[in-house]
Amino acid sequence: MSHIFLFHKLFTGLFWVADGLSNQSFKSLTENTFVTTESGFGDIMETKFDNLPLLKYLEDHGVTLKDLLDTALELYIPHPGVETREKALELFKAGFYEVLTDVNVSVLEVACFRADEEAQAGRVPLLPAEQFKGRPGLIVDELLGMTIANYIAGARGIFEFIRYDQSKPGILRKLGPIANDAIGGLIAGVSSRIYSGALEKQKLEESEKK
Repeated sequence: MSHIFLFHKLFTGLFWVADGLSNQSFKSLTENTFVTTESGFGDIMETKFDNLPLLKYLEDHGVTLKDLLDTALELYIPHPGVETREKALELFKAGFYEVLTDVNVSVLEVACFRADEEAQAGRVPLLPAEQFKGRPGLIVDELLGMTIANYIAGARGIFEFIRYDQSKPGILRKLGPIANDAIGGLIAGVSSRIYSGALEKQKLEESEKK
């Protein structure tokens, strides 16, 4: 069995598992997001973010909650159920809170930031620091970003990741090659879930009226 075939099986298996995990938790996130948003969630949530270890880790590495929200909203498009930026802001807050309390997201984000730091310092074999800071020629950074987006939102998250990766809005322009894709995957996953959740909620309400 070739190494390429083994890699393909491992990688597709990872995506299959991640997609299953995201689908399993999709309903609970969208339900909680809309219920809490409609009951004054924004005011309550501000204090809850103060106690998130992963957010503190990201802040220590130059990424604040405001950065996440501003970057997410930079590519905001009015959508059924998310017709205004104000609505989108509250939904993004709810979505970010959900994923920032997920231990699997935490491991993925920390691993990416550590890899970025090691590469910046020239401690990654076969990848000189000068090359990493210039045009590293990597594809693994995009694969890591896709994996994070896929874990959070399934296959739809990957398409949203591509949108953010190509535009590089907000904080993504200021981070290293691996870190920017890690944060891009985080934002894309949340974005995909809130837009998909809003559409599904609207369809459900319309079906109940019939």
